[in-house]
Amino acid sequence: MPNTDRFHASIEAWESGALGRDEKHVKRVDPSVEKALDDAMDMQMISIRLHKKLIENLKSIAKHNGIGYQPLIRQLLTRFVISEFKQMMNDVKAEARLKANSTQTNSQQNKQTRTKKIA
Repeated sequence: MPNTDRFHASIEAWESGALGRDEKHVKRVDPSVEKALDDAMDMQMISIRLHKKLIENLKSIAKHNGIGYQPLIRQLLTRFVISEFKQMMNDVKAEARLKANSTQTNSQQNKQTRTKKIA
């Protein structure tokens, strides 16, 4: 069996539970090692509930892209956060422009009012 076929077969076996779900193969790493790894990678474990169909769809997309679904979810969340921060910055810039234009308009109106009073 070619290596790529073996690789994909092992992914399917892992996802289906044929590999890695027997408790005799489970050994918890020392918490200090787990913490050191998380710290080194600047990562934090979370738990989230998602609809089964969403997970199936994410797995299909991930498989098509040759990655696991959890790295795909990290990529999606990262893209979303970057996009939202850009939108937030654009909103702040737009508000600042409106305020600057409003201040400039008020200044011009005050100047015109003063000019009319003098005349």
